Amino acid sequence: MSKRLSTKYKIDRRMGENIWGRPKSPVNRRNYGPGEHGQRRKSKISDFGIQLRAKQKLKGYYGNISEKQFRKIYAEANRIKGDTSENLIGLLEARLDAIVYRAKFVATVFAARQFINHGHIKVNGKRVNIPSYRCKPGDVIEVREKSRQLAFVLEANQLAERDVPEYISADHNKMTANMVSIPAFADVPYPVQMEPNLVVEFYSR
Repeated sequence: MSKRLSTKYKIDRRMGENIWGRPKSPVNRRNYGPGEHGQRRKSKISDFGIQLRAKQKLKGYYGNISEKQFRKIYAEANRIKGDTSENLIGLLEARLDAIVYRAKFVATVFAARQFINHGHIKVNGKRVNIPSYRCKPGDVIEVREKSRQLAFVLEANQLAERDVPEYISADHNKMTANMVSIPAFADVPYPVQMEPNLVVEFYSR
């Protein structure tokens, strides 16, 4: 189970945005931070603060990835030839938990991590229980046959709040999916504005 599963909406409130676009987000009712000082007057944010916020928002969106793991992903994105911010998004979207979430096998990225941890997912016919597992275009991701009739799985693919993006091919009858291609930043359907370029600036300081 994700260490932040029970408090995931605090991320929304801290950011002041409904970062997953969910109808139940408390930001829809209270668009200020959590805690007794949440409504205090907001001061001007420094450039460093803006970059930090962009990093925290992107980390939070993908299930509140640990700082150590997120920095490791950034370092890899920086080593790959090409635009670092585009590489960063591509690496994040290639994670198994992100693909399970994008394919609408579960309702949230937190649920995707838990679902994978509990052994409900196979990749190319082999069970994988590591949410950060890196998938490649063409890999076949499938829900185990015994898990396909779970109520929350059946409910997830009926969600109207988001669609399966074009770079993911999903068959909800067979409960299989694969990443057709590594997406560009512009192809990823974020409900709020993400700024990976600021994340690059943060780590480049």
